[in-house]
Amino acid sequence: MSRESDSNIILDIKSITRRFGGLVAVNNVSLTVNKYEIFGLIGPNGAGKTTLFNLMTGLIPPTSGQLIYQDQEISHLRPHEIAALGIARTFQNIRLFGELSALENVLIARHLHIHSNIFTGILGIPPALEQERQSQQKALELLELVGLEKRAEEKAKNFPYGDQRRLEIARALALEPQILLLDEPAAGMNSGEKQLLSEFIRRLRDRFHLTIILIEHHVPLVMGLCDRIAVLDFGQLIRLVRNINLGKEKW
Repeated sequence: MSRESDSNIILDIKSITRRFGGLVAVNNVSLTVNKYEIFGLIGPNGAGKTTLFNLMTGLIPPTSGQLIYQDQEISHLRPHEIAALGIARTFQNIRLFGELSALENVLIARHLHIHSNIFTGILGIPPALEQERQSQQKALELLELVGLEKRAEEKAKNFPYGDQRRLEIARALALEPQILLLDEPAAGMNSGEKQLLSEFIRRLRDRFHLTIILIEHHVPLVMGLCDRIAVLDFGQLIRLVRNINLGKEKW
């Protein structure tokens, strides 16, 4: 197996392992993810896919191994530190703030990019006012992108499942990531919705120059969308392929 050019690698996972007592959830996994590619993680339930996402985003630390993001080790950083560096995610089980509006959910993520100090914020003077205005405008643009701009003031808990999925993607994009992790984004969707989602993910990659890593059980969606695919089972990487359906050779 050949290794990609180091200049093209945005995330380098080196022999990463995570144990929970006697259970090895992720077992000595090594792989690289390249800039601007759509990378798929597939495998049966319990294969370690979501645990690997949790390691990438700092929700849990590795037992051993390293995570290198743009030449910086992030293995033991906290979630907010990793988010600030440019890695955002959605969750298999949606984690919105149900009592807050759609706009407020997105604005919470935007606050990572507001740099006014406590005094300007309390007094409501520049630059705080201008940064807040820009943040709200950006949040509204993201809601428009996912088709929810007309429901900006509605509470997230009142949204149907598919709209909650789109809102969670908007919130992740509000962090201005370079890597976007999508955990089962097509869950609960019918075949037509899955096709629209696939097209939407491609547009996101192109518009925001993103690298996208996704976990998905729907194999036809993965095969039609991802540049490369990693197969996990019992916490181990058992296969890594280039997607020949996209006109690229297998390796």
